[in-house]
Amino acid sequence: MEGNPALEKNTVEFVTVAAEYCVFIGNSGDKDRIELIDILSKLLPLLYLKASMMPEMEPEGLFLEENVTETEYDTVRSDLRAVMSDADDYLEVFVEDMKYSDTPVRKSVSEDLADIYQALKNFIASYRSGLEEVMTEAVAVCSEGFRTYWGQTLANTLRAVHCIKYSPADEHDTYFSSPDRYL
Repeated sequence: MEGNPALEKNTVEFVTVAAEYCVFIGNSGDKDRIELIDILSKLLPLLYLKASMMPEMEPEGLFLEENVTETEYDTVRSDLRAVMSDADDYLEVFVEDMKYSDTPVRKSVSEDLADIYQALKNFIASYRSGLEEVMTEAVAVCSEGFRTYWGQTLANTLRAVHCIKYSPADEHDTYFSSPDRYL
């Protein structure tokens, strides 16, 4: 396995942080919003940093099994939504359709976190197979997903998390209190 990008230091460090993220998000229903936001404000930047340091590889097209079921995804998303409550929705500004729309695009912190969870948990399951070819493909698929989807999702979600954590209470209540605040 010498020279395998799946075993490089940066990849192994990313795997460690990704696994921590999955455990944390998988248990998010046990947290209150203040604790959830506090940890996310630290975990998301670390996850982004470690993902950005992984080797850039192109997937070979090897079939990787999906580990996260629709039921698990929905449970994670619902648990997060319950914790986030009235602070779950936020305005998305980095959507291509935004250029052509008069209506703001609403996103959901809980859905974004669940999307990242799904990508990372599927990655971890494949990586843990111990099979060199599968591990390498998992790294390539995860790295590509970071560049094309979940990395931007993470960055956008971090913006919302930052706003929740550091906005004064009166601004926070105004910004997040009404589901129709964007209309």
